[in-house]
Amino acid sequence: MVQEGAGAERLQKLMAQAGIGSRRRCEEIIRAGRVTVDGVTAALGQRADPASQVILLDGVPVPRPRVVHEYWVLNKPAGVVSSARDPQGRPTVLELVPSSARLYPVGRLDLNTTGVLLLTDDGELAYRLTHPRFRVDKEYEVVVRGTLAPAELAELRTGVLLEDGWTAPVQAELAGRSGDLSVVTLLLHEGRKRQVRRMMESLGHSVVALHRRRVDGVDDSGLARGRARRLTAKEVCRLRRRVGLAAGAGREGSE
Repeated sequence: MVQEGAGAERLQKLMAQAGIGSRRRCEEIIRAGRVTVDGVTAALGQRADPASQVILLDGVPVPRPRVVHEYWVLNKPAGVVSSARDPQGRPTVLELVPSSARLYPVGRLDLNTTGVLLLTDDGELAYRLTHPRFRVDKEYEVVVRGTLAPAELAELRTGVLLEDGWTAPVQAELAGRSGDLSVVTLLLHEGRKRQVRRMMESLGHSVVALHRRRVDGVDDSGLARGRARRLTAKEVCRLRRRVGLAAGAGREGSE
């Protein structure tokens, strides 16, 4: 039996803090049997103390958790994949961020969806920002074909039935019309796969363009498409407080 040290933390948390990947990704790695603690294959949920125990991933020591993390926002362009690597060789969001840290995206945007995407090596913050329990605001501007009727806006506001269940209510406003196109702003907390596109398609409207304007208080103001910037210390503190983390822990942002 593997003994836990006095400073033990859950393995997936330690690995995420060390920049291995998001907490969910680290859980997958542990389930795959790739992690050992003091020579014994680790189990999901196990705790370990990096100060007194040997933690290996594929036989290589897991780095001690980073004390200082990096936080970036990218105005993602279309045609770029929201992942660290792409087996098809398509450009990834990491190629657009001028950092040598082991960053990973906080959630995902579809290949042709543009807008605000956060990237960090702070696994705990990334986990909380994407967990539905914390109800983090995400605002989108979506252009659809056809005229969105008041009854359809009301349906969005109360919930839409998709193949994986009812969506939570969203804030939906008609922002404008141009010919046979409607522009709608949506504010939602969920993050299901292709959720906005599926919601619109369920109402009979195909999506022409989809842009995420902000995540909580971080928006795309002054940030050209395809460009990235570090979050300010104020923005980092706000995000951490928003999901119940200490404001100053693990902070590295511009002033």
